Amino acid sequence: MTEKTVHGDKKSGPDNHIVAELRENFGKGYARRLRMAGRIPAVIYGHGTAPQHVSLPAHEVGLLLRKANAILDLDVAGKKQLALVKDVQKDPVRQIIEHLDLVIVRKGEKVHVEVPIHLEGESFSGTIAMLEANTIRLEADATAIPERILIDIEGAEEGTKIHAGQVTLPEGSTLLDDAELLLVNVIVPAAASLGEPAEGEEVEGEAAEGAEGDADGEGAAEGDAAAEGASAEASAE
Repeated sequence: MTEKTVHGDKKSGPDNHIVAELRENFGKGYARRLRMAGRIPAVIYGHGTAPQHVSLPAHEVGLLLRKANAILDLDVAGKKQLALVKDVQKDPVRQIIEHLDLVIVRKGEKVHVEVPIHLEGESFSGTIAMLEANTIRLEADATAIPERILIDIEGAEEGTKIHAGQVTLPEGSTLLDDAELLLVNVIVPAAASLGEPAEGEEVEGEAAEGAEGDADGEGAAEGDAAAEGASAEASAE
């Protein structure tokens, strides 16, 4: 079995500084008007503080939410606050962000997150790399959450298995999942999965066609016999 490289990929991307506006109105109608104005209703909670209801600029936040476990550097009424995006509610049809739940975090604090797994490269010719888990659970610094875990499968041969314990995590991150959790399994696909007929199927099909032909022949013979009988009765009369 070939040893493969696994490593974490730290976050990088657009500026996460967001100006939040406090809101005192609630309800579906108000939330709909907010979204029409290009803003997203959200609630901020955690660390024993009272929940804060705010609205956020939809475009800027939407760019940040392209990556999992986004951290927002919020300005709430002039007060700086870091928050982890805990839950994103979307319209099931239009996929428009309807509401966000944000949890207050502080520098140096540890948080539990699920980090996406991505595969790099191509496994050995004729094999398929099966991703057995889409995410891996980590404890990480709130301000240094890996964007994703990259697993190099270039040239991986049949039988290669990569487990969670083999992942080299970024500094400050700790594995929460079982070390034996299977992440990647390289296999050779069975002939049936490639759409080839299983042994005996073609023969059975031909036999079925022959049986149908025999049945049609028997039906035609019975029809001819019946016609001849009717003709003989008419002659006798």
